Amino acid sequence: MPTKQYNIQEDAPTTAAEPVEAYLTAGTDVSDKWNPNVPFHGTQEEWWEHFHRIEEGEFTPWEEAKREFEIWKKNFLASRLK
Repeated sequence: MPTKQYNIQEDAPTTAAEPVEAYLTAGTDVSDKWNPNVPFHGTQEEWWEHFHRIEEGEFTPWEEAKREFEIWKKNFLASRLK
């Protein structure tokens, strides 16, 4: 496996709060964008609204997703044997 090169500034220490600070100071409306590095604090109503918006999106039934995964896995493993 190749070694991944990271761009880390040697002279500047990094902190856990940096992703949050960068996200909040980016000048964008944070209510419309989701970032996994930023904790989501909200009321119960806001959480339910968030869940309902997710449920309105595309939905793949379990049987169809499993079938598609099995097809992908078969093709992937076959390509690894070549």
